[in-house]
Amino acid sequence: MCQISVIRATVGGETEKIMDNVTLLEADPGGVTVSTLFDPELRVEGVKVKKIDFMGGIVTLAPVEK
Repeated sequence: MCQISVIRATVGGETEKIMDNVTLLEADPGGVTVSTLFDPELRVEGVKVKKIDFMGGIVTLAPVEK
């Protein structure tokens, strides 16, 4: 099974790990919801998917510009 890590890029250029071993990611205009097989889902508001690195197994989220 291919699982992925989700990180959030900050305005200052640093990154923050949101969740490892993500099996489901749902994006909508308000933000992103991620979940694993065994942990409860986590909702991250005010972000969008910036980049998906399939080889590295990382999804990068970025703040939505208003």
